[in-house]
Amino acid sequence: MKSGLRLLHVKEHHDVAKARLGPYEIETLIAEEDEGAATAYRVRIEPHQRTAVSYHRVAEEIYQILSGSGTAVLDGVEYPLGAGDFLRLPPGTTHCFVTGEEALVMLDIHCPGSRPDRDVFFVGETPEGFSAC
Repeated sequence: MKSGLRLLHVKEHHDVAKARLGPYEIETLIAEEDEGAATAYRVRIEPHQRTAVSYHRVAEEIYQILSGSGTAVLDGVEYPLGAGDFLRLPPGTTHCFVTGEEALVMLDIHCPGSRPDRDVFFVGETPEGFSAC
């Protein structure tokens, strides 16, 4: 049974919506008009950056590390990251990322969907580009 959603095939260098949100460069892989049960982004964090601590009240978040390295700080515990690593963050998990000498590139999936103006909460100041929820 078809859901009414259209099939998507997005190649790495396709023209997709890109945004700079604080230290994040985010490529939207599922446009808002195509959103079903999830959102998906390709996220890049340049070297020598630390993201703000954030969490989602509703969405489960899944990361696949595509390239680079860094550290994820999840509920205050540090996890070293490298290409091929996988993270699953249940709703409410506080998280931030720290990069060293190289950029960190990740596939980021939220279920149900989350956008910069929906179900993103920060511990402290809201970074530029995000909306205070």
